[in-house]
This record gives sequence, structure tokens and C-alpha cells, in this order.
Amino acid sequence: MLERINCPAVPDLPTATWTNAYRFGQEVVMSGMTGHPATRQASQAGAPLGTYEQTLLVLRKIEALIHAAGGHKHNITKTVVYLLDIADKDEVGRARHDFFEGHYPCSTLLAVQALVFSELRVEIDAWARLDVDLRLATAITTGV
Repeated sequence: MLERINCPAVPDLPTATWTNAYRFGQEVVMSGMTGHPATRQASQAGAPLGTYEQTLLVLRKIEALIHAAGGHKHNITKTVVYLLDIADKDEVGRARHDFFEGHYPCSTLLAVQALVFSELRVEIDAWARLDVDLRLATAITTGV
């Protein structure tokens, strides 16, 4: 069953040519999330958000989409982080540490030349499975 996720906190824009999130059974896939429009508003007010703040903002948007799909942040199984300046990777790591509380999904981090708006520092793609809770993960040790 395919469901388009309707999330008032992260609405699909009426002029958009994409959808923020779909649920396929127990799987949730999301478009790349940024801190826009909050990042634009902060920048225009003369107080631009740093990478740490933007990362937390994006993770909270992802969490809101997963909640709307019937899950929670510990259902996130994979992220891809697009970072404007690789020197900010520790700020992303700190935000992930604070957000995920020690139960981390798989992740890829890439440095990119640009993001869609000039004030953006980070964008994140995410995947989740509603039948998975990373807090319950156990370690498998192999002899390899």
C-alpha cells in the first residue's frame, strides 16, 4: 500500500514537483530536507543559523514526517548528509549525537559545492522502517 505522508509541520508545497515523504508498507522514504524557510528567515534577521542548528532543525523535520507516518526517530535506518563545508562535519556529528541519543542509523556524509539556497549549510535524505527500533539493536560478532 502506498501512502503520501501529510504532515502540517512539513507541508508539501502546492507548487512543488516532489513529495516530502511516502510510506510503502513499513518503509518511509523522504525527499532531501533542509532548514528552509527558517534558515532564510534567520539569515534575513541578521542571525544566520550555523551547521549544528540547521542539522537539528532538519532532523526534527524528518522526525515530524516519520511521526506523521506512524513512527518515531528510532525508526530511521539510514541518512545521507550533504554538507556545504566538510570542515563542519563535527557540528553535524554533535547534532546527530544530541538528536539520536546513542542509537545511530547508518549514514553517509558528502561535501557538496552548493545547496539550493545560499544560506543552507546542510541537507539530509532519510529512510525509515516502522517495524525497526534501533534502540533494540543487538551486536553481531563474526570471526572475520
